[in-house]
Amino acid sequence: MLRAMDSAVAGLRAHQNKLDVIGNNIANVNTNGFKSQNYTFKDAMYETSSASSGGEADNTGKATIGGANPSQYGFGSMTGAITTDMSSSTPTYVGGFNANINGAGFFITKSSNDEITGLKSTNNTDDIEADSEIIKAAKFSYTRVGQFSIDANGYMVDANKNFVYGYQPQGSLQNPTAYNTKKLTALRAPSSIPANSTDLSGAFKGQAMQLKSVEIDNDGVIKGTVTNENGEAVSIVIGKTAIASFQNQEGLMKAGNNTFNASVGDNTGLVTASQPGGSTPSLMSGYLEASNVDLAKEFSEMITTERGFQANAKLITVSDEVLQELVNMKR
Repeated sequence: MLRAMDSAVAGLRAHQNKLDVIGNNIANVNTNGFKSQNYTFKDAMYETSSASSGGEADNTGKATIGGANPSQYGFGSMTGAITTDMSSSTPTYVGGFNANINGAGFFITKSSNDEITGLKSTNNTDDIEADSEIIKAAKFSYTRVGQFSIDANGYMVDANKNFVYGYQPQGSLQNPTAYNTKKLTALRAPSSIPANSTDLSGAFKGQAMQLKSVEIDNDGVIKGTVTNENGEAVSIVIGKTAIASFQNQEGLMKAGNNTFNASVGDNTGLVTASQPGGSTPSLMSGYLEASNVDLAKEFSEMITTERGFQANAKLITVSDEVLQELVNMKR
């Protein structure tokens, strides 16, 4: 067989892989929070006909044999890397119980309702590393799409029915003094207020409450309006969303459903969970992030990739004609 045919087959496969990536990008042009992927090629293996040589010289320094560059036959191209473009996209206002992260970072979600404790939440290097191990071991799902709702049990969930994690308020439910950053919990609206509570007026103590409305502000605070059995209404704070920040967010694994996964030992580096605002990006209440797919770029890439595929297919045709000539030599 001809080396040219082997190279062409490898080139066809590599270009087909790139078309697959382009097709996925275009298919998700209207997917909220989608991050486009970039495909690159690399050359495949080589057969060395003659190696590189520096030549030889006698003991007087006079060259006796000249140097020579290597001679090698290549065997086509293959997949180099498929990288993810994690740049932020245009926020789109949709209103309601939705939020967009105004910068880098991810909402923290999980399909199960667990409580992650033992976080240090300090700027000490050892504490950051310890917190990172705890968060990664929890096997959270991370998303850029803040499309939230409250389920029948009062839990805050995303569009995938995953629980949204954050921090519980400390002090009064109406005016919290702080949030418990030592613990990540699934945010939930309280169903009742204890009889001995000093949080709310006497009309609410010991009675079941019904959540009437909920909203999220730019600092990630989840506020709700509840009513008691007598129909009296009051505003409370349910909690505050946590934002996960990665040292290398391009190292995240896509998991479908607008989510990413991280695990211990991967290439995401350290991960920290913190409150929106300050050094952590704030939120844009009522907005959702659009896809960052650039259609102009994708169509131009599709054209060049199609031409590359066409050229490799033509090379197979030419190689076939050469082989046909060789077969016909016996006539």
